[in-house]
Amino acid sequence: MDVRPISEEDLTTRARIRDAAMALFAEQGVKATTIRGIAEAAKVSPGLVQHHFGTKEALRQACDEYVLSYLREQVTVGVTDHNLDKPEFIENVHRTAPPLMKYLGRALVDGSPAAAAMFDELVSVTEEHLADDDRSEADHRARATVLTAMKLGITVLHEHVSRALGTDLYAPQGALRVGKAQLDLIRPEFLGRELFDQARTGLEKVEGQR
Repeated sequence: MDVRPISEEDLTTRARIRDAAMALFAEQGVKATTIRGIAEAAKVSPGLVQHHFGTKEALRQACDEYVLSYLREQVTVGVTDHNLDKPEFIENVHRTAPPLMKYLGRALVDGSPAAAAMFDELVSVTEEHLADDDRSEADHRARATVLTAMKLGITVLHEHVSRALGTDLYAPQGALRVGKAQLDLIRPEFLGRELFDQARTGLEKVEGQR
């Protein structure tokens, strides 16, 4: 068995292949995407794609796991660690999230175990936060599920949202407009005043800088 450590070059190549696959899966769907097409997009040979991932299904699973890990990290840094009011956090999300969210939107439509897991985890995180609400009689599970579906609906319908806005949803200005609109439509008490104020302050700081 080859137990040589993975080189930095191998890690870079693996990430480039994964990112190319995410973009093609998001644009074409998994069924229409080929190993050869991914290799061409990543500027590597089909054999190298198979060397790193084996099969297309394994590559899709790697993409799913990468997106799920990213979402967990952003929830932790933004919500748990109270960084929603930091412009640098918002700018980083606006810069790094678009390709992953486009992939997630397609995965939610096409269906995959990891897409279901991502939806369920976001519901659970949201439910945990809403459970801090003093209204013990509220159906937190239902509220968390509906809120998650509403927010991810923007991701699934991103092309239509961008067309209606006249601005790319995933461009900085489009993301800022959508973020502010979401806060305008949600009662502060629903998210919690502290979290709501942090999110509003962060968006206002970013808008001021632009």
